[in-house]
Amino acid sequence: MGLVMISAVDFSSFCHPSEASEAAAAAVRRTGETRHLAEVVSTDVHSPVLGAAPKAITWQQLEDVDFKDVYVEELDAYYWKPTFGEQVEALRGQEVYLTGYIIPVDVDEDFYVLSRFPFANCFFCGGAGPESVVDLRWPGETPRSYATDERLTFKGTFRLNADDIYQMNYILDGAVEHTP
Repeated sequence: MGLVMISAVDFSSFCHPSEASEAAAAAVRRTGETRHLAEVVSTDVHSPVLGAAPKAITWQQLEDVDFKDVYVEELDAYYWKPTFGEQVEALRGQEVYLTGYIIPVDVDEDFYVLSRFPFANCFFCGGAGPESVVDLRWPGETPRSYATDERLTFKGTFRLNADDIYQMNYILDGAVEHTP
């Protein structure tokens, strides 16, 4: 609602506000939606706004992807190549947070994923698709030992991968535990 109110403001009149812009600003203040203008207005939807809070994303949003079987000669096998939908593309490069279940894929290599489902139903056990896991990339080494199926929230920069078959399709760079 704050965004709708802000869009009604005539930005050219901030030095000499008009009655309409003062009324719109007052309405925004009344709704408790006042924020620094840079947090509301961004010219690039793929760049996080400095100082902006991370955006909550859902596993349902990550379902906006289609997969096509593509043959990889070096492996003599097919793999699912993703084509990301608009909803997922809009998350590219954004600071986000997501809640899921930890799956330690390879503890020695610090390879953990966040899964929509517990281990027994996860992508690796054949119960779900590749859109249901996010690769957690720590800012350094793994911050602590994580147990299988710990339900946690992580924040980081959301990255998409459609070409490297040795990585997950969704990657959370700079992943850290987060309390929303």
